[in-house]
Amino acid sequence: MPQPWVAIQRNPTSGAGKRTQPIRDLIRQLRVMGIRPRLFSSRADFDAAVNDPVRRPHLIAAVAAGGDGTVLDLVNRHPELPLCVLPLGTENLLAKHLKIPRDGRAVADMIAQGHRRRLDLGRLNGRHFLVMVSAGFDAAVVHQVHAGRKGGHVRHISYIGPILNTLWGFRPPTLRVTVDEGSVVHEGQVVVVANLASYALNLGVVPNADGGDGVLDARVFSIQSLSGILRMVWSIWRGSHEQSTEVVRITGRRFRIESDTPVPLQADGDPAGLTPAEITIDPLAVEFIVP
Repeated sequence: MPQPWVAIQRNPTSGAGKRTQPIRDLIRQLRVMGIRPRLFSSRADFDAAVNDPVRRPHLIAAVAAGGDGTVLDLVNRHPELPLCVLPLGTENLLAKHLKIPRDGRAVADMIAQGHRRRLDLGRLNGRHFLVMVSAGFDAAVVHQVHAGRKGGHVRHISYIGPILNTLWGFRPPTLRVTVDEGSVVHEGQVVVVANLASYALNLGVVPNADGGDGVLDARVFSIQSLSGILRMVWSIWRGSHEQSTEVVRITGRRFRIESDTPVPLQADGDPAGLTPAEITIDPLAVEFIVP
């Protein structure tokens, strides 16, 4: 009988040392359980292996070993596969939401047990996302971080310079948001459209977002100055932004974000182009192996 196997997509920029140990533990534990692990750094090799018609029926999971960007890349390439996460990134928003530890042995046990959960998939201009999309200040920071990246792992400290640079030159353009087929236009300077409630630094920007309800939840922030950004961050930290008159709360299945000048977009912590943005939801379109 053919041996069940797992395809592991490793992010080659995830670093070394402590960040490779969980991968070694995952491989070792899978072998103990009689499951064959295959580790790939090349996307092309990974794709060829999982698309092989002889091997595909015995594939029990595809593992994204990296951060949220690695997960997002794998979801966009293979949303039809049962997916699993070995979190090795800075924030690991999806793994935190699913309560998956940075522990190769635990992830191997999870794969062997086979508990699964379906999640909604968002789409931004045709590309999938899992956690959230934003336009405005935080997206501008993300663009700067990745523009200055010279290989290696992005750490929290990598954001300090881009945050200060973006604050210094921030001139908030107006973003116009429409929802579903409605004619009402909501205006603000920062927009977050969320599928899951997770956000960087455990900030509860959209605390009611539920990745299994078939809708997206959004917040539109009205910010006119540098002090307005600081007030926004403070209110989010405290959780008081949900009662603020400067925040619009919207739920829908289709969002359109437009602006007079192009504004940066980010999806799950990675740069995602510029406005305009067409954001939609595919209900329960992807399956994850979970604890």
